[in-house]
Amino acid sequence: MDQSKITVRYAKAFFSLAKEKNQLDAFKADVEIIVQLTKDSNDFNLLLESPVIKTSQKVKLIEAVFKGKIEKLTLQFLKLITKNKREVHLPGICRNFLDLYRKDQGVKSAVITSAIPLNKDILAQVQKKLESSFKTKVELDEKVNEELIGGFVLRVDDQQIDASIATQLRKVKEQLLQTEINK
Repeated sequence: MDQSKITVRYAKAFFSLAKEKNQLDAFKADVEIIVQLTKDSNDFNLLLESPVIKTSQKVKLIEAVFKGKIEKLTLQFLKLITKNKREVHLPGICRNFLDLYRKDQGVKSAVITSAIPLNKDILAQVQKKLESSFKTKVELDEKVNEELIGGFVLRVDDQQIDASIATQLRKVKEQLLQTEINK
């Protein structure tokens, strides 16, 4: 089965359970804990991806890692995923769950990429402007890409504003080359 179909199906099932049990915010917090662990821990990712470790051992390890830190139903869901040998899809399932949560709550997701880390005040101002512009809550993530040289790239859903120096330099180069060709 296609990876994306697997992640979407499990995410939808978990999201439906969260809505049914009126624990949407609690489950979202649990998913964010799982996402953070998959970002921070190579060992955890190796556990998920390892074909050598038995499923029963993976279930025990997952229980040891998360017991007392996440809701019981979330832990049961993780065990189910593992028993069904879908644990390698956990990051995608979490990503899809968070997308479903944002859509349900009317929250837009935005990413600002800059050459250097931005000041928290500037991030707060950008978030406030986006929220007033879109008239909805906006979750703003920050990324750093030194290749931009300066400026920023702001992406909200499928819209992008590229105000980076690297792009401006590339445009100037293209204009110069075009001028050279037209002579």
